[in-house]
Amino acid sequence: MKIIDINCDVGEGIANEHLIMPYISSCNIACGGHFGDVKSIDKTIELAINNNVKIGVHPSFPDAKNFGRKLMQISVDELMKSIQNQMDLFLERVSFFDAKLHHIKPHGALYNAIAVDEKLAILFINSVQKYLKNAFLYVPYNSVIENVALKNNIKIKYEAFADRNYNNDLTLVSRTNKNALLVDEKDVLNHVLNMIKNDKVITISGLEKEIKADTFCVHSDTENALEIVKYLHQNLEKEGFNIG
Repeated sequence: MKIIDINCDVGEGIANEHLIMPYISSCNIACGGHFGDVKSIDKTIELAINNNVKIGVHPSFPDAKNFGRKLMQISVDELMKSIQNQMDLFLERVSFFDAKLHHIKPHGALYNAIAVDEKLAILFINSVQKYLKNAFLYVPYNSVIENVALKNNIKIKYEAFADRNYNNDLTLVSRTNKNALLVDEKDVLNHVLNMIKNDKVITISGLEKEIKADTFCVHSDTENALEIVKYLHQNLEKEGFNIG
């Protein structure tokens, strides 16, 4: 029986983690770049432990004003220092709970940028490599960051988005586009099942493209995120998959 991982970006001030955690299997916790402080990190780690959810860290551009969703003009040194400060804070809190870091998943504009920009991808890998000895890096399929990670012998898991539409080049449709998000639960399920069963995704222009996914993300700030994860969890199990 195939095991499907559903992940969610949490600890971002939406305050719905306690409702979402029972229906997911891994989480990505904001660590001070776009959102997050010791209090929010601790609360979210504790929820993850109590729900047996794998713990991941969600570093971002240091840009709380734009929630990390705009490309930031920042020096190499500043960005590296910020990412490592976010990682150090998070790992300090994980240690406090005697928990284990399962993965790193960059957030927002940083995630999208390193998927296509080799210079930024190398910078990111240089920033986090020392934290990845016993953890995975979540990356999009057929991306620049995937290639850079594999060249550096980093363990990866392919991530796809349950609640987002794709362009033909497998980048995500911009949030400025009204079709960026998938919010209908049935549409989300069909989107995910096509990726699981066929390794295919239907792009925004109707093309079918190859994709690989080990984990599927739902954003906690999608308006009906709870309904989506609940529906996904229940219906994937009906299809014969385990969530884990």
